[in-house]
Amino acid sequence: MRYQPLRNVVGYGAALPNPKWPSRARLAINFVVNYEEGAEYSLPEGDSHAESILSDQHPGAPLPGMRSRNMESLYEYGSRVGIWRLLRLFRERGAPLTVYAVGRALELNPAVGAAITEAGYDTVCHGWRWIDYYSMDPAEEAEHIARNVAIIERLTGARPLGWYTGRPSLNTRRLVVDHGGFLFDSDDYNDDLPYWVEVDSRRHLVIPHCFDTNDSRFARGSGLETADQFFTYLRDSFDWLYAEGAESPKMMTVSLHCRLIGRPGRVGGLARFLDHVLRHDRVWICRRTDIARHWYAVHATPAA
Repeated sequence: MRYQPLRNVVGYGAALPNPKWPSRARLAINFVVNYEEGAEYSLPEGDSHAESILSDQHPGAPLPGMRSRNMESLYEYGSRVGIWRLLRLFRERGAPLTVYAVGRALELNPAVGAAITEAGYDTVCHGWRWIDYYSMDPAEEAEHIARNVAIIERLTGARPLGWYTGRPSLNTRRLVVDHGGFLFDSDDYNDDLPYWVEVDSRRHLVIPHCFDTNDSRFARGSGLETADQFFTYLRDSFDWLYAEGAESPKMMTVSLHCRLIGRPGRVGGLARFLDHVLRHDRVWICRRTDIARHWYAVHATPAA
């Protein structure tokens, strides 16, 4: 039988825990760059079809056996230009960053791994390939997990402590826990705080990811088109959570893609938002691994 993750539609309910963020912060905010370029579906990588999502090309069904140079080239913008623009922006602002690293993408551009290490950012495993794992055989998926860990550790010098597939199977969480060495995964979108789950009687931490404060909306037909629109949505999300944080602190994730927000017509919205965040004093701008370590240290006993 396939492993079946349990659903939980109740969560913390009205009894929200106080996360007790460092320095009494009202809000913990984590900026994530998804580094996927080159690892997406493509015939040169041995796939039967080209990628069809998350780029500036209008999504459409891929043609079996046909390369898409438009899609390949749009993804390449992220690895050739976008990643360096983002790393420069965060370096200039002095803000920490998490990189969701696809192993094959990092292998194709090892300089990115070196830059991550030099900047002191943390990496979260983002799959060996940027492909769908929905129907992959569990043994093959487990092999991909092991390969991803090994390549990130080799290219960054640090063992990744978190996992996020983004296109997971029902087996992914169990396989991540089986592999061992991970503090958390982020393959859920259902809360503003981390929480504990049980995976075959083993305790495991989930730090939820996001799709709303996410630049993928530029490529999902959501109506998000301009840097100002992205800034406004991020700012309004931040301001609401910061106000709530006076009594009930939360966390916020901002998810970024090099080939999307890395374009010159969009990155200004991110820069303006970073400046907005930096004008507030009770904010913990942190890496994802920092959130996990804090939760283990302060909330080691799961809530009922």
